[in-house]
Amino acid sequence: MSPSTSPRFFTEREVGRHSTKDSCWVLLGTRVYDVTSFLRMHPGGETLILRRSGKDVSREMEGPPHRHSENARRWMEQYYIGELDSDSGTDEAQTLRERRKASEQTEGTRAEETTDRKEEDENDAYNRCSSVDLDKDLVDWRKPLAWQVGHLGEKYDAWVHQPVDRPIRLFGNPFLEASTKTSWYWVPVVWLPIVFYFSWYCYTTLAKGTTRLDLTSDFSIPIHKYIFPLLFLMGWFMWSFIEYCIHRFVFHMKPPAHNYYLITIHFLLHGQHHKSPFDGARLVFPPGLASLVVGSFYLILCSTLPQVLGSSVFVGGLCGYVVYDMIHYYLHYGSPKRGSYMYSLKAYHIKHHFEHQRAGFGITSTFWDHPFNTVIPDEKF
Repeated sequence: MSPSTSPRFFTEREVGRHSTKDSCWVLLGTRVYDVTSFLRMHPGGETLILRRSGKDVSREMEGPPHRHSENARRWMEQYYIGELDSDSGTDEAQTLRERRKASEQTEGTRAEETTDRKEEDENDAYNRCSSVDLDKDLVDWRKPLAWQVGHLGEKYDAWVHQPVDRPIRLFGNPFLEASTKTSWYWVPVVWLPIVFYFSWYCYTTLAKGTTRLDLTSDFSIPIHKYIFPLLFLMGWFMWSFIEYCIHRFVFHMKPPAHNYYLITIHFLLHGQHHKSPFDGARLVFPPGLASLVVGSFYLILCSTLPQVLGSSVFVGGLCGYVVYDMIHYYLHYGSPKRGSYMYSLKAYHIKHHFEHQRAGFGITSTFWDHPFNTVIPDEKF
């Protein structure tokens, strides 16, 4: 709802009728929220919200078991649709209904007077799903953001960590903009055939029995084909460390406030994901960009180890990357079973987005957060 639009008013009965996956409303005091589009995103699963549909969730927002962060509360406001008209028999309630009717009539008149109905519909859709004030925000959401964020300076870090549920346009050029978006299924489509090919190639090459590892100029040891799974897992484990380091030291670097270019680079690499964490087209890496990291990983390994050994470690790392991207997508859009590993991992990752942006850098696991002391602390009440 646009900040300038008068609120609509609903009776308790009206709110209570919206208690399904197709239409789910909740209350926060007397404020009414349509959280239908948030069901799949909720880290606790959609069932927890559906159980409370049509009810006041103020206690759940305060906790326990989980006290929601300021960002979570701000996020909630994006789904605000109106106020509760709890006493439908009073004169005051009648006045509220009249105000609601007048507001709807005013909106209808404005819609009839518009010269470009399609553009207005798109803007209204944005207003319904986001509390961003298009006229007062630090950037102009009507224009591509890539070249704007660098001008935010010292305000950038706070702005980029206040997430919104709305699409982001990075570039004005359609081709360049399209190159930054990738559907999740392109990751396995592009990379899994390479994983299968290298796995077959490395295993069959080792099976010939001619591969040896030179320890000194006079001494070498044969590498048996059954060592391939160990090399594969070594590469996977190595990727988990690379995943952590890239996320922590590259994606979460704090660019200097005076450096326009580093701020822009940070936003393109990862800042846009924190600003709009549920943009489904930007949850996995475009294959073109990922190939730069994958290719570098391959060249380093093959220049350090004999080719077949380097390739064996490489393919394990590549498989780890594919799993990483798929898990990351699932943590944002999946609905894992309560009590499962993925359920706890999803809650952990959502905390990273909404409250602990300087901790919780593990995606596929929390393993590396422990030795580097970046584990998200347990909540205490």
